[in-house]
Amino acid sequence: MNFSIRPTMRRLLSPRHELSCSSTLWRRLLRRLRERGGGRRESGAFLLGSVADDGRRHIADFILYDDLDPHALDTGIVHLDGRYFGALWDICRARKLAVVADVHTHPAGSWQSDSDRAHPIISRAGHIALIVPNFAATPVRRRDVGVYRYLGGHQWHTIPARERNDFFHVGI
Repeated sequence: MNFSIRPTMRRLLSPRHELSCSSTLWRRLLRRLRERGGGRRESGAFLLGSVADDGRRHIADFILYDDLDPHALDTGIVHLDGRYFGALWDICRARKLAVVADVHTHPAGSWQSDSDRAHPIISRAGHIALIVPNFAATPVRRRDVGVYRYLGGHQWHTIPARERNDFFHVGI
C-alpha cells in the first residue's frame, strides 16, 4: 500500500487550497529572500514542487533567482536572463520536481507592477506568481502576499485579499 501521512493530513486540513507550503520551508524562503535583497532591492525564487491530478500545487523546495543567474538582482529589480532557464529545467528533472509558482519581493505593497504584468517569469497559462511586500521584512502575513494567476496573453487574475488564505496554505 502506498501511503504517506503528510499528504493525507494536508488533504484533510486544507482541502480547498490550490497552493500549499510547509511553514518551515516558507520561513526559510522568506529569510533567504530578505538576505538576498538586503532590505534595499527585490529578490525572488522559483518555487518547486508537485502538481496533483486536481491541479493543487505543493511547494517542496525553491531556487533563488540569483543562484541561477548571478546578475538577476544587479539592477535592484528582478531581471532573469533566459539563458539560465536550461539550468532550472535540469534541476527540476534531477529533483523530480516542477516549477509550481514563483515569488519575488517588492519594496512596499504586493501589487503587480506594469513590468510584472507585461513580463511573466513563466509565461504559461495557469502559472501562479506571489509578491511579498516590504522586501519580505517580518512579519509577513499571508493575506498581505499578492497572489496572481497568469491567464496567457499578458492577462492575469488577481486573487482577492479576502480569498488568499483559502487559496494559499502555509502549514503542514
